[in-house]
Amino acid sequence: MTAPTSPTSPTSPTSPTSPANAVSPARPRTVDGLLSDVLAGAYGPDPAGLTATSAFWIHHGTRLAGGDTTYLNQYVLIRLGGSFGACAFEAGEIDPAVCREASGAPLDVLLREAPRPVRIAALDAYLTEADPHSRAARAEPVPLPAGTPETRAKARDAAVAGLLDIAPGARVGLIGVVNPLVAAVRERGGSPLLCDFNLRTTQWGDPVSDSAETVLADSDVVIATGMTLGNGTFDTVLARCRRRAVPLIVYAQTGSAVARAFLGSGVTALSAEPFPFSQFSAEPTTLYRYRAPAGTGA
Repeated sequence: MTAPTSPTSPTSPTSPTSPANAVSPARPRTVDGLLSDVLAGAYGPDPAGLTATSAFWIHHGTRLAGGDTTYLNQYVLIRLGGSFGACAFEAGEIDPAVCREASGAPLDVLLREAPRPVRIAALDAYLTEADPHSRAARAEPVPLPAGTPETRAKARDAAVAGLLDIAPGARVGLIGVVNPLVAAVRERGGSPLLCDFNLRTTQWGDPVSDSAETVLADSDVVIATGMTLGNGTFDTVLARCRRRAVPLIVYAQTGSAVARAFLGSGVTALSAEPFPFSQFSAEPTTLYRYRAPAGTGA
């Protein structure tokens, strides 16, 4: 997850806004709708007046002790002022040259013209700078302990599963599968239905589908990774959960502030992990949990 970043001063020329003067636009219905609202200034200053200072391309692999799955992840990061925006992407989708192209670019250019992962990272940076998770009034900080990757992954996924409010045997759709989260769902009495583009079985032999259709049709509650923002499936997941009145929980490293914008507009709860993520540190860090305001509809 993350240690709180150091937000820029509200008087900084690169700071989109601050909690004291943040506006409250209508809840978005799609990611493109949110992008349009940001470009129109609905969430703060015109992005054309802001600059993406830095871009980062990160590739890493992890295999947790006791497992037989190597998780391979790629991230692009955009820095705006004191904040980082992040988006995971599929292997080969963009290459390190994006760092040269995006560093120093006007933010509105990235939001309009960059490859989708860069657009999501830039949007995440803007919304994080506008309202850092560490200062957000609705955020519930959840400390993660120092320790091994296994210790920290278990604590992280227990925090995500803690957003579930389910009866024993409830069918919990997981779109984006990590083994510790499967275990955490089972510990809370849920029956996981699994979907992932890159994983075919869990470490216990559970089958994992590469199609979300059955998961979305049969689940009593859905937990989706922020990677759905990066691969363009978020709007579909959001719309299906709205249509069926099924709770949608998002656990996000990718686009944690982007997903937050949909609380009460289809997203019922969120585990937000702004950069630097828990897997990049062995020291205590913090994730932030949110729940949609009471009485808000899908």
